Amino acid sequence: MPTVIHMRASFGVALVLSSTVLLGCPVGHQSPPARAQEAATELNLNTRFGRMELASERVAPAAREAFLARRRAWGANVRVADYELAGFHMKGNADAEMLVKVAWYRMDQGDLRTTLLKQKWHDFKGEWKLVDENRADGDLGLMGEALPAPESAGKGNGRNAQFPTIRLGQDTGTPTEPTEAQTPPESAPAAPKSQ
Repeated sequence: MPTVIHMRASFGVALVLSSTVLLGCPVGHQSPPARAQEAATELNLNTRFGRMELASERVAPAAREAFLARRRAWGANVRVADYELAGFHMKGNADAEMLVKVAWYRMDQGDLRTTLLKQKWHDFKGEWKLVDENRADGDLGLMGEALPAPESAGKGNGRNAQFPTIRLGQDTGTPTEPTEAQTPPESAPAAPKSQ
């Protein structure tokens, strides 16, 4: 019986060591662009689901406070519906720019919005970190920008609507005068009767 336990333990150790070596090889040989894209995917996935502590591990220490301040409303007033990596460009061997398209909405409004972020990344001795980001295009409000006051499309009735509502088949309550086409023709005066 002791040999069976010893064999199982040896096999388990060998399995763990071989899987570590096998899984470790591709990571060590990834190209800088592949590692940068992996870091950006990890950061944006974690922010998408509100895991800001994990996401901030991929941010350079000098940029971490600003990164968290821009996302202060995420999860409370702002909800991220989805994101996609929309573009990637290496700038030398140690710098990269990533374009990230974020679909989001404000909890009090519910309208789906889209913002394009431009993220700057730097390779710190094999570890890619976010060093700066800003809004490149799209809707304001995702990154903590002040929003303009909402315009009221339906000013007379107090409702906020993008397009006015037209209801067909309802009486408006105001009488309409008949048009010429609807007015019956007047009858010709009767000719005097001869006697």
